[in-house]
Amino acid sequence: MWLPFAFLSALLLGFYDISKKRSLKENAVVPVLFLNTLFSSLLFVPFLAGSGTGLLPPDHLLYVPQTHASEQGYIFIKSALVLSSWFFGYIGIKHLPLTLVGPINATRPVLVLLGAVLIFGERLNLWQWAGVLTAIFAFYLLSRSGKKEGIDFKHNQWVGAIVLACILGAACGLYDKYLMASPASGGLGLDRMVVQTYYNFYQCALMGVMMLAMWLPHRKSQPFHWIWAIPCISLFLSAADFVYLYALSLDGAMIAIVSMVRRASVLVSFTFAALVLREKNLRDKAIDLGLVLASMIFLCIGSLWG
Repeated sequence: MWLPFAFLSALLLGFYDISKKRSLKENAVVPVLFLNTLFSSLLFVPFLAGSGTGLLPPDHLLYVPQTHASEQGYIFIKSALVLSSWFFGYIGIKHLPLTLVGPINATRPVLVLLGAVLIFGERLNLWQWAGVLTAIFAFYLLSRSGKKEGIDFKHNQWVGAIVLACILGAACGLYDKYLMASPASGGLGLDRMVVQTYYNFYQCALMGVMMLAMWLPHRKSQPFHWIWAIPCISLFLSAADFVYLYALSLDGAMIAIVSMVRRASVLVSFTFAALVLREKNLRDKAIDLGLVLASMIFLCIGSLWG
């Protein structure tokens, strides 16, 4: 039951990446990211208010239960992790072709899996090792494709930003499972609406501080202009996260599978970059993307039947 929601989340994430690329064209990163967190927070204010006033009953899909201060602390940590991943991801996607960024991001499930090995002591089977090695080979081929466009993966700071965003995003994925899993399974058992609502609020507050410290003093050298793709970032992301957290909250949900399926969003963004943005070197990148997707299939087989 949880798998279709993972695919829906992937579709929404594809449109989220497209909205980011459009919004960041000739735009400063910090104000775009701030508006993203602001609009995402505003989307959840009615749900929080409705839950507090009784307009939404406790059994409603969008009901936000009350929480303890200790739980808020765990959610704040998630906010800091997600925001850090977003910040570096926005920087990378602003300066790199979407046909390179998408496949790099799609290797994130490999990091989640390796994190599960290091943190939770899980062991990989042959299918999973095949997926890991295929992803590493695909990343090598991506670096060769990037060189054809003058992008050296070893020395390019924007590639470094995307890789760091992937690492932080993988940490978020592992942390999400800990937040959402039941106490019997070793998690905190937090309600998905509590997590999504408050982590958006905390992110908005953190970005407000970053706006004052990082952008306002330099706004003349870092111009910003409004584009309607900016609120679309929040709409698609909030919907994708809602479906994602709902999938994780269902019995039997596997974080490794959900993370892998979500990375299929690269098919949406890659197609847009090829047909609309007319990015270069598509044949080689398509082969690289095919290997990334093959690694995901190997990981999926290994997680389900290995």
